Amino acid sequence: MAQSHGDFTVGEGDFTWDSYQEFADATDLSGETLTISGPWTGDEKAKVDIVMAFFEEATGASVEYSGSDNFEQDIIIAARAGSAPNLAVFPQPGLAADMAAQGLLTPLEEGTAEWVAENFAAGQSWVDLGTYEGPDGEEQLYGFFYRIDLKSLVWYSPAAFDEMGYDIPETMEDLKALTEQIVEDGETPWCIGLGSGAATGWPATDWVEEMMLRVNSPEDYDAWVTNDLPFDDPKVIAAIEEFGWFATNDDYVSGGAQSVANTDFRDSPSGLFEIPPGCYMHRQASFIPAFFPEGTVVGEDVDFFYFPAYEDRDLGQPVLGAGTLFAITDPSDAATAMIDYLKLPVAHELWMAQGGFLTAHAGVNPDTYADESQAAQGEILSEATTFRFDASDLMPGEIGAGAFWAGMVDYVTGADAESVAGQIQQRWDALN
Repeated sequence: MAQSHGDFTVGEGDFTWDSYQEFADATDLSGETLTISGPWTGDEKAKVDIVMAFFEEATGASVEYSGSDNFEQDIIIAARAGSAPNLAVFPQPGLAADMAAQGLLTPLEEGTAEWVAENFAAGQSWVDLGTYEGPDGEEQLYGFFYRIDLKSLVWYSPAAFDEMGYDIPETMEDLKALTEQIVEDGETPWCIGLGSGAATGWPATDWVEEMMLRVNSPEDYDAWVTNDLPFDDPKVIAAIEEFGWFATNDDYVSGGAQSVANTDFRDSPSGLFEIPPGCYMHRQASFIPAFFPEGTVVGEDVDFFYFPAYEDRDLGQPVLGAGTLFAITDPSDAATAMIDYLKLPVAHELWMAQGGFLTAHAGVNPDTYADESQAAQGEILSEATTFRFDASDLMPGEIGAGAFWAGMVDYVTGADAESVAGQIQQRWDALN
């Protein structure tokens, strides 16, 4: 009899069951226990538990997943005490890289890097993001990315666009032309807000990261993250000024440029829902609907498009985001089997169908996404030629969650990009 977990049953629906059945036929872990720790709690834990239930069904192993709001601290303590789980789910690569360098992670099986490069959209980007130096200085693949967050989105009101006859811009040149057209029509193109309490400034770092990927190469972006490309390099200053083209022009921003730093990011998209519109566009990540007015239907009341690349710079379709990765912290046959399970489309589709999940896996059936909005975001990921992780999250905390935030507030309130970049670089130099 076909087994069911949650609302799903083996062999039913749009899921990719063939490869799952092959995996089940080839894998017997009866009596083994697999321990996993990660950041998912509450509703997210309930969703991943269903994904794990199908692994248990296929292999005979027992999975014990524990989620923690203090995962980053907990995993370091456990690993150093010799009591680490078999697998850890890291919310970002920085900590995983640190633990790999300390010898607290085990490299993934040979051939996994090649598999990821071939089977993930922008596959080499995911290999690079999961590859770290071990204690001997040798680079190997330690991280397998699973759940992805997407940042490269512009939110807009379809009704407002239709009324004015505006088309969705497909290039950065188009986006700038649309911005200018909206002003010519007597309207305000953008809502931008950097306010976030003690974290004020962080939304601007996302803008600058987006622009780094659209005016410079992925290699420049990577060098910037590690400070091999200094913050005050002309390439970085150019990216800051690209953000400034949008954010520091009084005509382009709701409330004028001076309001950008003072407007809370949670309130900043509200202009999209005003009649007449307070603004026509808002660049923000896939989480922002949580702060839209109650009852808002994505795809009807508000929608999104890919934050486009320059046509004339030949840099493909870069995507900025974040994501979680699995890494082996205490090797076992079951841990290796779980990585193999995560290669299966169904290991992604089972969470896709529950909502709140995007994947870079190119083999999944997009029809399993919970709704059209998620499917459209998944399509943006699937068409990416380059994926890069949020740079400020990878920089030293004093920079990425300190000087960079503060510097962007200074910039939008009147300081020039060159002096702001120089001050951030001085802070970075002081760390060395």
